[in-house]
Amino acid sequence: MISQKKLLHEVSGWLKVFEDGSTDRTWTGPPEVQFMVEPVQPHEEFINGVATRDVVVDKDSGLQLRIYLPEIKPRDEIKLPIILHFHGGGFCISRADWYMYYHMYTNLARSAKAIFVSVYLRLAPEHRLPAAIDDGWSALLWLQSLAQGDSHEPWLVDHADFNRVILLGDSTGGNIVHELAARAGKVDLNHMRLTGGILIHPGFVRSTRSRSELEQPESPMLTLDMVDKFLSLALPVGSTKDHPITCPMGSGAPDLDTLKLPPFLLCVAEMDMIVDTEIEYYEAMKKAEKDVELLISPGVAHSFYLNKIAVERDPQTASQTEILISRITEFINKH
Repeated sequence: MISQKKLLHEVSGWLKVFEDGSTDRTWTGPPEVQFMVEPVQPHEEFINGVATRDVVVDKDSGLQLRIYLPEIKPRDEIKLPIILHFHGGGFCISRADWYMYYHMYTNLARSAKAIFVSVYLRLAPEHRLPAAIDDGWSALLWLQSLAQGDSHEPWLVDHADFNRVILLGDSTGGNIVHELAARAGKVDLNHMRLTGGILIHPGFVRSTRSRSELEQPESPMLTLDMVDKFLSLALPVGSTKDHPITCPMGSGAPDLDTLKLPPFLLCVAEMDMIVDTEIEYYEAMKKAEKDVELLISPGVAHSFYLNKIAVERDPQTASQTEILISRITEFINKH
């Protein structure tokens, strides 16, 4: 007789957690969406103007990054900004090589003429926070080691401007942007300069439901089940959603006016379930006299730009994705 493992948690078709500590991240949602969560193999030849490469930057931990290099004309000697990218997924799911990220960030690498470096973050519940934050910090320090000549990666050494490093995160990746920017403000990043942060629909919440959580419709990219269960599995044991990582504008977090932060671009979606707490973060940043721009995308929901089906079929999603890419490109060019 085959014994079945006891299921402890199941999250909206994305994740199963079993009593023995094992997990299953096999997609069990609509099959037509499957392609968006499939891995894309790296290709060092240029395809549609972008080449990709995976590199292991820490053999002990296995920390891995994916690099997106836009095609450069042979006579063009200009150095390109580095965008250090952190994927979303509630700290529990998704990978840097998923098609949804590949599609978006090849587009952005071409549009912004920037080198994107995306981190394969460790996932909860196997690796609870601050594991993903620490992975991001390790990636940033690796970039610094390249700038100092202590490490070598030819695409970056040959083509990157280490004085123009910008952090970018989708959803809970935006939380990582805030955390790393705050940490970087306390140290001297020799031979490298952090010039900005881009937070796209960051996972900022409170332990009490916001009005938008109660009133906005759920979307394919975000449900209340995902908000509650992912964060309960990801935050340190015993923590609530008022933890500083998920509520940096709350009383339990360092005062924003004490933080040394680079300019930020905060992107929110009008129909996002967590838009109210994202706007609360924006208002707290402005009150603390931080340099933060706000882009509100009307008529769309959380991570709309990653949903290729909606981008292709819905004119509103398509137009707002174009505007989002344009504003991000503008911010990168400015910083």
